Amino acid sequence: MAEEKRTPEDNRMPEDSMIFGNAIKKSVQKKANRSKEKFARKFGDDSAMDYPVWIEDNPVIGDILGVKNIRVGMPDMTEKSTDFGGSFDTEKGLIVGNIRMGFGHYRISMAIASAAHALGYTPYWMDLNSFDETTCTKVISAQNDLYSLGSRISQKSRLFNKTVWEPMNYEGFRKLSYNASDQKNAELMASVFKNIPKEIPVVGTHVWPAQAAIHAGMKHVVNAIPDNWPMALHLAEGSIHTIQTHQAYMGYRILNGMQGKDVLKPMPADSLVYTGHYIDHELVANLEEDIEKRLARKRDKKPMRFLLTIGGAGAQKELFSAIIRYLMKAIRKKKVVLYVNVGDYEKVWDELCRENPDLGGCAVTHFNNWADTRSFAEEALTGDVYGVHAFSHQNIFEAVYCTNLLMRSADVLVTKPSELAFYPIPKLFIKRIGGHEKWGAIHSAEIGDGTLECEDVPHILQMIRLFLTDEVLFTDMCRNILTNHKMGIYNGAYEVVKLAVGERSPIA
Repeated sequence: MAEEKRTPEDNRMPEDSMIFGNAIKKSVQKKANRSKEKFARKFGDDSAMDYPVWIEDNPVIGDILGVKNIRVGMPDMTEKSTDFGGSFDTEKGLIVGNIRMGFGHYRISMAIASAAHALGYTPYWMDLNSFDETTCTKVISAQNDLYSLGSRISQKSRLFNKTVWEPMNYEGFRKLSYNASDQKNAELMASVFKNIPKEIPVVGTHVWPAQAAIHAGMKHVVNAIPDNWPMALHLAEGSIHTIQTHQAYMGYRILNGMQGKDVLKPMPADSLVYTGHYIDHELVANLEEDIEKRLARKRDKKPMRFLLTIGGAGAQKELFSAIIRYLMKAIRKKKVVLYVNVGDYEKVWDELCRENPDLGGCAVTHFNNWADTRSFAEEALTGDVYGVHAFSHQNIFEAVYCTNLLMRSADVLVTKPSELAFYPIPKLFIKRIGGHEKWGAIHSAEIGDGTLECEDVPHILQMIRLFLTDEVLFTDMCRNILTNHKMGIYNGAYEVVKLAVGERSPIA
């Protein structure tokens, strides 16, 4: 039988008993219903509520990316720069639906917003974890807190990581049964979309905003999947799913391993699209210039600039501390420069200084001063930089976008293989948090813009020595980034926006 043709507007509600035509056991359906009922008992069911919606300028990335915030709930009438009428640009508006869960989903959202702004659209920032009165935010916050707790424990207990955390992140989230519960829970999130014009396109950078938008009847929904390891966790049936790699495309298309060894009915061709990496316009537009500057610094034997980005609650602090300790001699000899972004966890910087007594005395801190951070990042593009520069911002937008600003003048990004694995800068990958992340490092190594995942300090330091002393490794990564750029690998954010606004056919 021929596959039924769908259109981007055909956002039909998924049936509880089926996921992409694959039957879901009654026991799984009952478990999903119980999950929704449990959350409703705990946090209420506000599906009948009629929350006011209003728009405000984003004070941090509004001038950079043209972002406006969507607020849901009763507004504080003393706030400034607020359009309490909630008027949307239905011709050029695009909603970026996200949640605050670590830094990753915010970072991808910024990439989509940046691309939308560059293409002439108005990005509306809709964080479903920021509407405190709503059941939606209460449900998301509860799950986020649980995930954060598991992540922290996994960093302290090898046994917990091996027996619980890695299997859950690698196989547990992979199953269709997990998606069945998520789809039911997302019904409790739909009310926040009630007073938003249904024709405005929505790009979800986490599956819950995409699922909630579908349940709310939004007509044009794109689900920008972040990971390179196919998991049913990320399915939002009724949306167009986008992915960043061809490997992920194959896994998602056949729903590989998402119901044990069963051979499942594939996703329809027009519900899944390879786009390439979700990268900010500012980084893509300046990619060739930034690569040439990196190569010039290498040729001229200028200090190599390492950007250490420490997200979340300071996970992997011990690995970063070891890197800093190893590099201190080279920093004093002006052979290395360190940028250290500890996000919104200034206490992590204090802990790093306690573990490395020489660090505090030689570091320049750029804390909670956004103008200073932007000025430093701009000057570093053309000027010489020495020593250690530490960054911390309590505002979440500043904390996340700080890394983007610093990335352009950095030579090597040191990070776990998460969403940053896809960015066009030479990368040194340290140990992952969660089994699904390892596939980001694998993909990066395959296209030649990053290392393999270094799971312990000796292997991390080996790679640092190669970056500093080898003439081939770093240069090859830079050249590979240029090749990837010519192939359009880093154009994924533009392609996602084009899909959302109907400028591109899903199967074009």
